[in-house]
Amino acid sequence: MSALDLWLLAIGLAMDCFTVSIASGIILKRIEWKPILSMAFCFGLFQALMPLISWALFVRVGTLLQQIDHWVAFGLLLFLGGNMIREAFSKEEEHHFNPHRWVVILTLAVATSIDALAVGISFAFIGFNTLASMVYPLVVIGLVSFVFSLVGSGLGIWFGIGIAKKLKPELLGGIILIIIGCKIVIQHLANGL
Repeated sequence: MSALDLWLLAIGLAMDCFTVSIASGIILKRIEWKPILSMAFCFGLFQALMPLISWALFVRVGTLLQQIDHWVAFGLLLFLGGNMIREAFSKEEEHHFNPHRWVVILTLAVATSIDALAVGISFAFIGFNTLASMVYPLVVIGLVSFVFSLVGSGLGIWFGIGIAKKLKPELLGGIILIIIGCKIVIQHLANGL
């Protein structure tokens, strides 16, 4: 795998983080460094950890991971997206989707990084056979996801001000999460055909 291929792979993996960060930025409505950096850090960390985990477990459970990873991601994103849509129509004090909450950040980090499990298995197939050989790809994947999350949050805040006046941010964010979940399932099902 060339360096260019690795960076393109990292960008592809970071797109879900980017999109979810835009939705979170829309909800935040202003720059708040703690939730923005927390989300970016968790997204980068989980995007890097998932390939490492699947690479390490490949020999034993690699096939099982590939069979269920898309359903787990879909379920998590559908649950979060559905809650956000419900909250868009509830009273302000009943909102639970809050980018300040660690449980929300960690759930989103896991949901957006589950497709990276397949990458670890791919790395095992193409000759990454030592932990040392995995360091550079994992750092690139984590760094790109971190940066894309920061940029996505900023874009969500910037453009969200106008969007929030016309549309409830939670509604838009929920729709985005459900679309990402559907995209993950469709891609995995299409690859299986």
